[in-house]
Amino acid sequence: MIAVIQRVSEASVKIEGKIKSTIGTGLMILLGIEDADNQEDIDWLAKKIVNLRIFPDENEVMNRGLLDVNGEILLISQFTLHASTKKGNRPSYIKAAKPPIAIPLYEKMIQALEQELGKNIGTGEFGADMKVSLINDGPVTIVIDSKNKV
Repeated sequence: MIAVIQRVSEASVKIEGKIKSTIGTGLMILLGIEDADNQEDIDWLAKKIVNLRIFPDENEVMNRGLLDVNGEILLISQFTLHASTKKGNRPSYIKAAKPPIAIPLYEKMIQALEQELGKNIGTGEFGADMKVSLINDGPVTIVIDSKNKV
């Protein structure tokens, strides 16, 4: 799994012109799922995301986690994170998991993040044409690949 994590002061996702989810201070996460992903990737990544110390403390040092700031999460599925651009100019998405594999893993990631965070999270809709808006705070953007844990 690949997660692009952005620290935000607010974020929202619209589908067909209607707001599906909105959050305040927290993390907006784009999640790419591949066929090789499993429950171990979900558990490791969910714990890593919720415990990332990327929020400022009283000295403006990134030393606080999502739980410390009572932050929220907006999770958006994004198969294009697994794009291969090695050949030609049209990206290949062969590595991205197809819906029968990706949807259950996406739903399990939602559950894992909610469990780690202790509250519901905002989501997009798998496979939908979504319009995502955010104010990246910092800016702070971090990319984590569950296949590169070491």
